[in-house]
Amino acid sequence: MSNLKEICSGLPLDPLPLNRGRDPNVPHAPIRTPNLTAEEERLALRNALRYFPPSHHATLASEFAQELRQYGHIYMYRFCPTLHLRAYPIDQYPCRTRQAASIMLMIMNNLDPAVAQFPQELVTYGGNGQVFSNWAQYWLVMHYLSEMTEEQTLVMYSGHPMGLFPSLPSSPRAIITNGMVIPNYSSRDQYEKMFALGVSMYGQMTAGSYCYIGPQGIVHGTMLTVLNAGRRYLGSDDLSGRVFVTSGLGGMSGAQAKAAVIAGCIGVIAEVDEAPLRKRHEQGWLMEVTSSMEHCIKRIREAKSSKTPLSLGYHGNIVDLWEKLLQEFERTGDLLVDLGSDQTSLHNPYNGGYYPVQLSFRQANQLMSTDHNRFKTVVQESLRRHIKAINKLSDAGMFFWDYGNAFLLEAQRAGAEVEKAGGGATEFRYPSYVQHIMGDIFSLGFGPFRWVCTSGDAQDLAVTDDIAATVLGDISANATDRIRQQYNDNIRWIREAGKHKMVVGSQARILYSDQRGRVSIALAINQAIADGRVSAPVVISRDHHDVSGTDSPFRETSNVYDGSAFCADMAVQNFVGDAFRGATWVALHNGGGVGWGEVMNGGFGLLLDGSEEAAKRASLMLNWDVSNGVARRCWSGNSHAYETIQRTMEEHRQLRVTMPFPVEDEHVLDRALQG
Repeated sequence: MSNLKEICSGLPLDPLPLNRGRDPNVPHAPIRTPNLTAEEERLALRNALRYFPPSHHATLASEFAQELRQYGHIYMYRFCPTLHLRAYPIDQYPCRTRQAASIMLMIMNNLDPAVAQFPQELVTYGGNGQVFSNWAQYWLVMHYLSEMTEEQTLVMYSGHPMGLFPSLPSSPRAIITNGMVIPNYSSRDQYEKMFALGVSMYGQMTAGSYCYIGPQGIVHGTMLTVLNAGRRYLGSDDLSGRVFVTSGLGGMSGAQAKAAVIAGCIGVIAEVDEAPLRKRHEQGWLMEVTSSMEHCIKRIREAKSSKTPLSLGYHGNIVDLWEKLLQEFERTGDLLVDLGSDQTSLHNPYNGGYYPVQLSFRQANQLMSTDHNRFKTVVQESLRRHIKAINKLSDAGMFFWDYGNAFLLEAQRAGAEVEKAGGGATEFRYPSYVQHIMGDIFSLGFGPFRWVCTSGDAQDLAVTDDIAATVLGDISANATDRIRQQYNDNIRWIREAGKHKMVVGSQARILYSDQRGRVSIALAINQAIADGRVSAPVVISRDHHDVSGTDSPFRETSNVYDGSAFCADMAVQNFVGDAFRGATWVALHNGGGVGWGEVMNGGFGLLLDGSEEAAKRASLMLNWDVSNGVARRCWSGNSHAYETIQRTMEEHRQLRVTMPFPVEDEHVLDRALQG
C-alpha cells in the first residue's frame, strides 16, 4: 500500500527522481521521425516543460531536448516509476471511490511489463498504442484518481489530464478522447508532428481506453476466425492437418500461435524480431521456434501428415516464407498451406510496423531513422513481392483473408495487384475477415465482451467463468441454429480457457456474446458479488472492435454497402450513449486497428459492485451498446441485422427502430434513371 500511496502523491519534484534513462532490459519503441522544424522543436520543449515549476526547467530542458532528438518524442524517462507496475487488487489503491480505484487498476495493467509491448514508452500494443504520451501525465492521472469523489469526472485530452470537473454521481468518472483531430488534418505525417508536440496521441483501441487484457482477447477472436474460416473455405469443423500461415508475434498478433493450436490446426507464424518470438515461446504460446527455412518446411510436412496441432515460429521475414512455399509448390506440386493471412502492423507501415524483406531487422531500423523516404520505397517494393507470392498460392487453392491491419490497403497504395474487378471502395481481391468470416456475427449482435476480477484472485475468475458458461448454456437452449453455434463455440472456449492458461496480467476473461448474453452474464456476476461468491467488484468492458464501437471502412464496417461505410456517427453515438446510460468511464479514439485517420472507435469500462444501481446501469448500457450497431447495420440493408433488431424490439417494448423497406423491383430504378 505504501508504494501505491507514493504513486498517488503527484509528480515527484522534491527531490527530482534520479534520471536512469532507458532500461536496456525491456524492449523499446522504434525511433519516431516527426521531422520538426527548429520552431516546432522549441514548441515541443515548451509544451513538455508546462508540467513542471520553472525552478526545474534548466535541469529538465536539456534532457527533454535530447530525448526529442534521439527518440523523436519526449517520454520523460526520468519519471518512469521504480515501482513494479501491475494490476494490484482494488482494495490496495488509496482512493475515495472504488470507481476511481478500478480505473487505476486497469491503467496499471496496461503498463505492466508482462502485458505492455514497450512499457517505458507507455505503449501497450500495436507498436504505437499509447496509454499516455509521457510519464508526467501518468503521475497526474494517478493523483487525480486518488483524490476524486463521486461528484467529479476526470477529463482526458489525448493522454493529458485536463483536470477534475464537477459532475453527477451517475456521470462517468472519466471521459477520454484520443486523437480528436479536425478531419482535414488527420494525416499520418501531421500525426507524427502532433504527437511529438505532445498535443495529440494514438490510443490504438484498448491502450488509450485502459481496457487491454493482454493477448487473450485476440487469441479468442483469432480462434473464432480460424474456426469460421475452416467452415467457410474448407467446408469443415475439423482443421487437423490443415496449415495456417501468417506473420507477427507482437502484442496482438502473438495470439495467432495459441489460437491455431486451440482451433486444432498447424499455425506457422513468421516474425523478424527475436524479442517477441522468444517471449511467446517462453510463455508457452509458441511450441517450436526455428530460423532455418528448410527445417520450417520439414516440420510443416511432418505435422501435416501426422495431423498434429502445432504452432511454429519462423524467425525470419514472412515474404521469404511465402516465396519458399510457392517454390515448394512449383517444384513438387504440394500446396503446403490451406489458409493464409497477415498481422504485420501495417496501420504503421513506415515506423516499425512492417519490415521489408530486402533488409535485415537491424538494417531496417537503421534506414527507418536515417533515410525515411528510401525506407518507404523499400517497404513498398517488399509489399509488391509479398502480394505476388500470395496471389500465385491463392490461384493454386490457398484461401487468404485480410486481418483488418490495413495489409491490402497499404499493398494497394504500394501498387501491388490487389484490385477486385468491379469492387466497391472497401473491397479488394481478398476479403477482409469482417466481410467474409466475422461480419455476420456483428449483425447478429455478437462481439468481444470481457470482464476483469479486481481482487486479482484466480478463484474469482473461475467462479465467473462458470457463471458465464451456465448463462450461455441456458440461453442457447432456445436459440436459432445459427446463434446456438456461436454460443457453443464460446461455451467451449470458456470451459477450456483455464486449461489453456490465458491470463497475462489482470485476472480477465473474454468471450463473444450477443446483447442478451452480455446483459445476462453481467447481471449474474453482479448478483454473485452481492452474494459473496465473488470476493470483490468486477469491471466489465469490451474490445472497441465490436458491433457498435467502431466505424472502420476497411474492417468493422467493411460489409456496410449503403455508402455509409466512411461515416462515423455510430461510434460517436455509442460513446455518448454509453456515457449517460451508466458507464464508469468512456473513450473515443481516432485510429485503432487500421490506423490513424482511417477509423473512429470507442469503448467503456463499467464497475459491477453487487449493488442494484450497478445492475440497472449494466442492463441499460449494455442493451444500447449492442442495439445501436445492429440498428445501423439493419438500416444499411443487412438481413441478419434486420432479423436481430426485430427480435430485440419484441423483447424490449421501449425500443423502436426505424426499419428499411427494400427495393423489390430493380427495374423501378432502371426506368427512373433512364427517363
